[in-house]
Amino acid sequence: MLDILVQEENERESGETGPCMEYLLHHKILETLYTLGKADCPPGMKQQVLVFYTKLLGRIRQPLLPHINVHRPVQKLIRLCGEVLATPTENEEIQFLCIVCAKLKQDPYLVNFFLENKLKSLASKGVPNVISEDTLKGQDSLSTDTGQSRQPEELSGAAGMEPTESEDEPPPQMDDLSTSLDNLSVSSLPEASVVRPNQDYNLVNSLLNLTRSPDGRIAVKACEGLMLLVSLPEPAAAKCLTQSTCLCELLTDRLASLYKALPQSVDPLDIETVEAINWGLDSYSHKEDASAFPGKRALISFLSWFDYCDQLIKEAQKTAAVALAKAVHERFFIGVMEPQLMQTSEMGILTSTALLHRIVRQVTSDVLLQEMVFFILGEQREPETLAEISRHPLRHRLIEHCDHISDEISIMTLRMFEHLLQKPNEHILYNLVLRNLEERNYTEYKPLCPEDKDVVENGLIAGAVDLEEDPLFTDISPENTLSNQEWLSSSPPATPDHPKNDGKTEVHKIVNSFLCLVPDEAKSSYHVEGTGYDTYLRDAHRQFRDYCAICLRWEWPGSPKALEKCNLEAAFFEGHFLKVLFDRMGRILDQPYDVNLQVTSVLSRLSLFPHPHIHEYLLDPYVNLASGCRSLFSVIVRVVGDLMLRIQRIQDFTPKLLLVRKRLLGLEPEGPVIDHITLLEGVIVLEEFCKELAAIAFVKYHASSTP
Repeated sequence: MLDILVQEENERESGETGPCMEYLLHHKILETLYTLGKADCPPGMKQQVLVFYTKLLGRIRQPLLPHINVHRPVQKLIRLCGEVLATPTENEEIQFLCIVCAKLKQDPYLVNFFLENKLKSLASKGVPNVISEDTLKGQDSLSTDTGQSRQPEELSGAAGMEPTESEDEPPPQMDDLSTSLDNLSVSSLPEASVVRPNQDYNLVNSLLNLTRSPDGRIAVKACEGLMLLVSLPEPAAAKCLTQSTCLCELLTDRLASLYKALPQSVDPLDIETVEAINWGLDSYSHKEDASAFPGKRALISFLSWFDYCDQLIKEAQKTAAVALAKAVHERFFIGVMEPQLMQTSEMGILTSTALLHRIVRQVTSDVLLQEMVFFILGEQREPETLAEISRHPLRHRLIEHCDHISDEISIMTLRMFEHLLQKPNEHILYNLVLRNLEERNYTEYKPLCPEDKDVVENGLIAGAVDLEEDPLFTDISPENTLSNQEWLSSSPPATPDHPKNDGKTEVHKIVNSFLCLVPDEAKSSYHVEGTGYDTYLRDAHRQFRDYCAICLRWEWPGSPKALEKCNLEAAFFEGHFLKVLFDRMGRILDQPYDVNLQVTSVLSRLSLFPHPHIHEYLLDPYVNLASGCRSLFSVIVRVVGDLMLRIQRIQDFTPKLLLVRKRLLGLEPEGPVIDHITLLEGVIVLEEFCKELAAIAFVKYHASSTP
């Protein structure tokens, strides 16, 4: 039969229906085949019918689905798919469903034929069965029910119920829609009792059932079919998909159950380093894996399903994407992850934070990222106050964890925030930092007095080392490709009227201020080759370009808000996030090396953002701070003051410092333990951090001054 139909179509002009196809459509042959397939009579018939339907839809070029005698039996056959898992016909079922999805992708309007009105429950309520649901299929014009308010019924496909016989066989003489509409007497219904009929989307329900197939290939094909359906641009289909099917529940319930199946404690390093996850390739054999660890199978399954949810939301039609992401937020983030992140067990906090860090890194869909950001940080955008610091409990808890008694938890949480800051979402930086800098009330507005002017003219803060005597400035290291003189001469010339009108302090003064912060006797980098300032310049240039690309769409101002328009009277609070980072920074000489690296890494990321207030607050040493306020520069100045006192008490400070630096670089073998090791490592991180800030300030200045 199929060969005859294909040959007939090939012999005719395109779009012309031949006699054989006419016969097939007119005599409802597909209905007959469906009935035989449903009864599986003779045995094996269901398989044959599925194969025939699949090939017919796949090989005939003319559009068949708009014909009622095609889409009606196709719908009925869809209902048979996925009813029982692991049946012998599963393979044929998924092939058939996927060809239907592919046809809908080609012509999205056809999906309206597959949104079926549910009127089954009317019959059970004693309402005369005047309307066949088949007559209503695809009829958007009929927006009323029989006026009986009723509970939305369980989805037949998802609940695994057999569709009732009355659905399958339409009542006689019901092909004329007008008579059925007359019988309904829509006009006589009181306004309040008009209810939209619930819709069934059996194509989705059958695919959802097959995603639970024990055969991995079938499940992946079902997931691909769902991916096609959610991307259809028809609003009615998107609405039905999210409101009348179990799609949201299935996605989130499976996420929750896979998350709960993870061991209570997984090594954070394993969570971080497990291979890149791709949802379609979740084939993992524990026996073949040399780097297996307890829970790896469960972790890969969870991350794969999260990746699927992320990709599905990325592809989905806009309203469907929002509904799906909100479901993940409410049912998974808040319902499952939040209690884990809020617990008090250190092992539990570490594992759940590592998992949060992993999915922050993994998420690519803008809509899901937005929901995740609201989950972690809340939606607040007004300036923070110390009294209301814990308005969003999870945000408060996570920021507190950046300064946790356990260094491992602190590092993991800081890394999570570092990756969060790299995501293309404006709310992240605004919520964490910018909302508190909006009014520039960290500044004190006063004209410069002559003494200040002299200090500034020298390009140095009072008491700083003179440049000429600083070996770092004569030659950083032998193999430097970019000498000091070159980059200093390429900065703009000094002008007597400092600061400039646009509020930017001249760059060479800022650079010098950061480079001269650490006193000479506490510097060790110029004794070691390849640790010059120029390496930071290259990194800063590349990273700043990346950040500018992310921030382009956010329409940030090019210059700071005019002080006259700022509310400078309001009390300044740097915000919870910067408070914790500054507190940590202030203890750099007494903290483990790894913690210091992570704190300075987050601060340097923040200072890379091209917002004028961030630049002023984090990178301008000459900003007039209001009383009681601190900036990044003032925090470092205090640390240096403390360092000067402590250096006096340590014998052979410089040789020890140099030895520690060489050990950290792997240039010296590990030897006997050096006393004051934490302090010495802290000094090295401090010196490197000041060079990094100088490089960022320099790169940002030149980016803004070149057209």
